[in-house]
Order: sequence, then structure tokens, then C-alpha cells
Amino acid sequence: MRAVRPPEPGAAFLRGLRRGLTAWYSAVLVATLVVSGLVLYLGLRDQLMRPVAEQLSASADFTAHRWQQSPAEACAPPAFGRSGYPRASPGTPPPPPRLPGRPPIYIACMDRQGSILGSMSFPGSETDPLPQAFLNPSLLGDALANGKASDVVDGGEEAGPIYRVAITVSNPTSGGVLGVVQVGRSIAQQTSALRLLRDLLFALGVLAVLIATIGGVLLANRALAPAQIALARQQTFISDASHELRTPLTLIRANAEVLLRHRDRPDPGDSGLVEDIVAETEHMERLTTNLLTLARLDAGQFHLEREPVDLREVAESVVRRLAPLAREKDVAVREDYGTGTRLLGDRQALEQAAVILLENAIKFTPPRGTVTLRTGAGDGLVSLIVEDTGIGISKEHLPRLGDRFYRVDPARSRDAGGAGLGLAIAFGIAAAHGGTVQISSTPKQGTRATLRLPTWKDSGGDPWAAKTA
Repeated sequence: MRAVRPPEPGAAFLRGLRRGLTAWYSAVLVATLVVSGLVLYLGLRDQLMRPVAEQLSASADFTAHRWQQSPAEACAPPAFGRSGYPRASPGTPPPPPRLPGRPPIYIACMDRQGSILGSMSFPGSETDPLPQAFLNPSLLGDALANGKASDVVDGGEEAGPIYRVAITVSNPTSGGVLGVVQVGRSIAQQTSALRLLRDLLFALGVLAVLIATIGGVLLANRALAPAQIALARQQTFISDASHELRTPLTLIRANAEVLLRHRDRPDPGDSGLVEDIVAETEHMERLTTNLLTLARLDAGQFHLEREPVDLREVAESVVRRLAPLAREKDVAVREDYGTGTRLLGDRQALEQAAVILLENAIKFTPPRGTVTLRTGAGDGLVSLIVEDTGIGISKEHLPRLGDRFYRVDPARSRDAGGAGLGLAIAFGIAAAHGGTVQISSTPKQGTRATLRLPTWKDSGGDPWAAKTA
């Protein structure tokens, strides 16, 4: 049976995050489409139905007024004038317009019990039958209770949906209710247009969701690519750090166990074991300090003291500190300092970066070799250049020199006491000052490391003058 390998925690986290981003992106798009579709649909429905409602209300008012003036002519077909509109007595509300191509308006007058007192269609004839759905008195109760009511009923295949409006007609003399005028017309054209719009919105919505889902996956993959790289680097960093710490811990434990076995009869030769323990402890201390520095640089918590600094003074101090190492390695250190190398920065951090560059140059330069330290200024930048006549670095290694725990030659670097963190710290310190570190090298000829930093600019005050006063 083939064993199933459980997913790595980081990969599972990224997959979950990718699915979450895709789901959120799709959900937001769907919500936007639904809201936009509803606004569009309701807006168009209002634009289509408002003229119908206004037309029917005008017809109902016109008929009710005629009924009040002449109860015997309630819902009787009106006489038409030259303009094509029904003639009405003075004070009568304006009649509804006779628009060509519009469906007829159904009009019915009912008493309080729902009995039909008269009916007609306009335009039409007195003998034209009205749809039974329109004559249904179901709207009567609401009209008598509220004075006015409206609804939509199904008029069948011939009339389609019918929009109805019913109003009560009051007796102008007694104030009682004469009956109810009910008017209506087919809204088949409007509902057909709204149904077509609804179907189009649904189809476009489904298509948009499919496209959004595919786009969401692509965008999530693109957005998470840096996180995936960062996670891979973090896992590599943790693995390398664990490996670097395990070696000295193993040596310390082995030496301690030997000392423990000889605790009753100490051997003078055991002093070497104690020295090894001290050396490995110092190595671990440097390693943890470097890791802490890198962690603070990554988190943006590396505190920088902004003070006037002359890069020449930094270089001179670093040469004095590393002079014993240069003598031990029989490497000559030459100095060539230019002027105008002032800047605002953290002197201690800049010395740390310069020490890393100069120490690497001395370590990897063979005896009787030469390391040259220069400072200079130009184009708004100050520079510190460390150039050696050492073993050099192959071209393929140069892009990775700033990576954590990266060694060009792991065995030789470990013998030299390095863990592959120095250049990463130097790169980080330069970046924190707004500068860069560039390294060029030719195998068997030497390496050149250039630290470039923004020069100090007078912006209203002169901290350099305050320092030197």
C-alpha cells in the first residue's frame, strides 16, 4: 500500500489562504452584481410602471367625477371631442391620453357589494367583453377600507397580467359612498421587458461569477507568490539556524560528558575540553546575536542613531580593530581616504558593516596578500570600498552572497569561523541607511565590496557643526 504523505503546514496554510482570498473575491463580486442588478431592475420597473399607474389613476379620477355629476352615466362610454379626448364638464380632472399602440383601459363601476353597475373599455365599444380577471371584485374590500387600492391579476393568454386601480366614489351631497371605480390595463409589454431584463441579468451574473472565480484564483496565486517565497526562505532559515546551533551544542555536550566522567580525577589535559566549550559558547553567542540583528532588520525594529558620521573615521577605527587579524594572516592593509565622506547614520552599525567587509577580505586573502580600504564621495553618495587580492568568488555565487547562511565554500567558511550571516547583516545595515552593498569578484584575482550610502545634506540645520563645536 502506498503511504500518503501529510501536507506540509506551510503549504496547507497557503492553500487555505488562497481558497479564502478566492472565496472573498468572488463573494464581494457576487454581492456587487446582485446589488447592481437589483438597482437596475427596480429602477427600470419603476420607469415602466409609473406611467401605467399615473394613467390608470387619471382614468379612475375622471370616471369617478363623471359618476358624481351624473350617477346614471356611471361607466357609460363618453362622447369624444375633436381632439380625440372625451368631453368633460368644467372641473372634471383631465382625461387619460389616447396613445396609439397602447392596450385599452378597462373601466368598471361597482356598488358596495361588488355588483357591476357599468363597464367599458377605452378605447373600445360598450359591447366589448372585459376580462373576467379584471372584473373580479377581490380589490373592492381594500378600496372601501383605504379609499384606494391596486393589484396585478392574471388576465390569461389574451390580456396577460392586468394592473388594476380601484378608488371609492363619494356622494357629493350626503358624503356617503356611491360605489367603487375600478380601472385596469394589460401590462404584458412591461412584464415581458422586465422578464427579459431579469433573464439577461441572471445569465450575465452567472458568467461574471465564473470569470470572477477564475480571475480570483489567478489573482490569489499572484498575490501569494511573495508569501510563498518568504515562507520557503523562512523554512530554509530555520533549518540552517538549527543546523548551525546543533554542531556547537553537540561539541559542548560531548566535552561536558568527558569532564563529567573525570570529575573525581581531573586530568590536566581536560583543560583543552573546557577551552573548546568556551570557544563553542562564544560561537553560539555570536550566532544568536547575528540572528537577533537580522530579525530586527527584517522587522524594521533595528534602532539607528542618526548622528553625524565621517566614513573615514569609521574606516580608520575598523582598521585598528582588525589589525591583529591582518598581522596573524600576514595580510597588508592599505588605506586610501578621500574627503567629503560625511553622512547621517548610526556609527556603531556602520562600523559593524565595515568590520564584516574588511574581516571577510582578510580571511579570504592568502598570506602576503593585500587588502585596500578606500573612502570617497560622488553623485550624492559616500562610499567605503574594500578590495583584496584574495581567492575571489565565482560569478554564479555573487547574486546569493546576501542570503542567510549562504557560503561560497561551506567547509572553508566554517574553518574561518563564519556562519554565512555577516554579509546578510551588512546588506541589511546598508538598506536601513538607504544605501547598498555591491560585490564584484574575479576568481584567483580578488574581490571588491563597495558600501554606498547617501551623503549628508544640509536641510536647515548643521548637526555636523554641532558635533564638531
